[in-house]
Amino acid sequence: MEQQNLVLIGFMGSGKTSVGIKLSYRLRMPVEDTDKLIERREGCSVSDIFREKGEAYFRQLETELLRELGESKAGKIYSVGGGTPVRPENRELLKKLGMVVYLRVRPETVYERLKGDKTRPLLQCEDPLGKIKALMQDRKAAYEETADMILDVDAMTLEQIQGSIIMKMVSQR
Repeated sequence: MEQQNLVLIGFMGSGKTSVGIKLSYRLRMPVEDTDKLIERREGCSVSDIFREKGEAYFRQLETELLRELGESKAGKIYSVGGGTPVRPENRELLKKLGMVVYLRVRPETVYERLKGDKTRPLLQCEDPLGKIKALMQDRKAAYEETADMILDVDAMTLEQIQGSIIMKMVSQR
């Protein structure tokens, strides 16, 4: 039986990459980070794409990539950029791609995890915590609408998150 894809969504700093890598080892499924796939294709970082071509251009690249991924073989884990579910067409593509898990996190947790990270273009501003709160509020409905499973991960270890996701996957077979 072909294993379904697993799609991890959530705000930047929610743990999508770390959880994806951990699950990859445990489930013996390859993990792909959509931001990294786009960076390889474009030959530059997400920050550079935002700066040189704008957010709209980047969001279009995400949509095109999701379409392609939906046509490829199942059995992968995808960690997608924090803003990916904002576009309605992306929400549909994500749902078709696999079981979608929303790693929900509090703004304060994101701030603590990312306060020194200069590679996050959306956080290079006067009030990063305020920006995080506003963006999270704007994206809340999109994340929730897309998700098959919502995990509040602030107080969870990677092992607990992994265990919860695996239990949900097993129950859906």
